[in-house]
Amino acid sequence: MEFEEIAKRVCNWGRWGEDDEIGTLNFITDQVVRQAAAEVETGQRVPLGIPLDLNGPQDGTGVPGRVNPVRTMLAINTPMGGPEAAAYSDDIVVMPLQAATHWDALSHVSFKGEMYNGAPAAAVSAAGAGRCSIDAVTTLVSRGLLLDLPRHLGLERLPGGFEITAGLLAECEQAQGSAARSGDIVLVRTGHIQLFKNGDIHGYHKPTPGLGIDCPLWFHEREVAAVATDTVAFELLPSKRSDIVLPVHVLDLVMMGLHQGQNFDLERLAQVCGERGRYTFLLDASPQPFTRATGTPVNPVAIL
Repeated sequence: MEFEEIAKRVCNWGRWGEDDEIGTLNFITDQVVRQAAAEVETGQRVPLGIPLDLNGPQDGTGVPGRVNPVRTMLAINTPMGGPEAAAYSDDIVVMPLQAATHWDALSHVSFKGEMYNGAPAAAVSAAGAGRCSIDAVTTLVSRGLLLDLPRHLGLERLPGGFEITAGLLAECEQAQGSAARSGDIVLVRTGHIQLFKNGDIHGYHKPTPGLGIDCPLWFHEREVAAVATDTVAFELLPSKRSDIVLPVHVLDLVMMGLHQGQNFDLERLAQVCGERGRYTFLLDASPQPFTRATGTPVNPVAIL
């Protein structure tokens, strides 16, 4: 199916009103969260974020200006009074909001002069995003569903350049015995983050396995609320559509209003889910409330 036809089929513009800025997160209702809370059995917590430091995946060779977090000290054991007074230490961090484990806001990408729900691309200026900023997302808590593609295919990790199709997502979903349902946050494991964790930053950048152009149809049909992967690009890179460059970004963020997450570390979660034979859990992946921002770092936590 061609990009243009898929775009028409997954378009959610106007579905939740002309002023909507959170898209498919509207699927996360109070009832959805109550049901998600019932997924907790043992209380085990598995963090999914990668460290925020200079050894991250953004070394400046990918997206221009995207570097790893720089943290330095503002004060070191600085006295607050006389010799008997307490002393304090403070830090400062400078980082792109898409540096490490992060969510893309719906304002992160525009297409032909428009963002999600027809908001003008000009709403993003030097002052930031006037529409569809990440702070429109006050919480992001729902049932999480891990689709462990390497385990399903009998691989340690998917090779670079491997295109994930909607059919493969459906096969994995069925094989795991956990059907996606409305309001789910779907985590797609490729195993590609192993390259980053082993120090191969450039191999992690490209080529990457990733979601193919028909995957948004699968997300749309199942009313998925948000999707994250363990790669730097989210989708197949290099893309098969050189004219659009990142067609899945356009279909998800612009047409559907589906928030995307990247650089999620799913290795430990995959091990735990495999051992218990269950791939659903409560997931808290709420963004930091940066105003007028096109993305946010996040430290997601799966609670099993």
